[in-house]
Amino acid sequence: MKKIFLLTFAVAALISCKSDDNQAAPGEVNLVFKNQVAGNDLILSSQTYTNASGESYRVNELKYIISDIVLIGSNGQEFVVPQSESYFVVNEADNGSKTLSIPEVEGRKYSKIRFGFGVDQSNYPLNGVNNFIPTAEETGMLWSWSAGYKFIKFEGDYDTDTSTDAPFIIHVGSHGTTLDNYKTIELDLSTDISVNDNTNNVNLIFDVARVFDAGLQSFSLQEKDDIQVDPVYAPIIASNISTAFSTE
Repeated sequence: MKKIFLLTFAVAALISCKSDDNQAAPGEVNLVFKNQVAGNDLILSSQTYTNASGESYRVNELKYIISDIVLIGSNGQEFVVPQSESYFVVNEADNGSKTLSIPEVEGRKYSKIRFGFGVDQSNYPLNGVNNFIPTAEETGMLWSWSAGYKFIKFEGDYDTDTSTDAPFIIHVGSHGTTLDNYKTIELDLSTDISVNDNTNNVNLIFDVARVFDAGLQSFSLQEKDDIQVDPVYAPIIASNISTAFSTE
């Protein structure tokens, strides 16, 4: 009888736990992107920064694509944002674009986030994510219908020995099957969030300085100040970017 009682109690407890899980109502999670340079808020055009090569530079434009968002529960369960709703362009010049609202997130506690930088090649040709193409085109994040997406559009000017406003252009994406610069990034949340008929904010920091000085290797703008369809430098930039995100 004692064994039967214990078994009955264990089953009841398990059912109760599942019931408690099911009682958590869906909520909203806002991903708030904060673009910074070595811990300071990025200021377009007027603020001068210095990279590890000692070059002074200013940023005139910063846009990048975030995709394939997944929230990971403390127990390992995943909430996968539907692909049709999981592609965004973050534009430093547009404050509204820097908050990505995810509605109807399954109610539970979340401790990690995973997302893509760019568009993965499983969604090529471009009609793999039809609803995103107009957004990418309007924001200048397409090279062409055949060449693909620009994962990052990073432009400005820098000082050289002979000029104080030499332009730089960094546009990185994937091309065909031989140059795949899509990156998957997974981060621990600085504080777990509990979704239950409420709204939670997750702050994501993108450190622009690490575009130059992190990951695979550092590079100098005087060495290369126009990086687009580039089989050598584009992978360096993509690798650096994969280390540039953190949570706050």
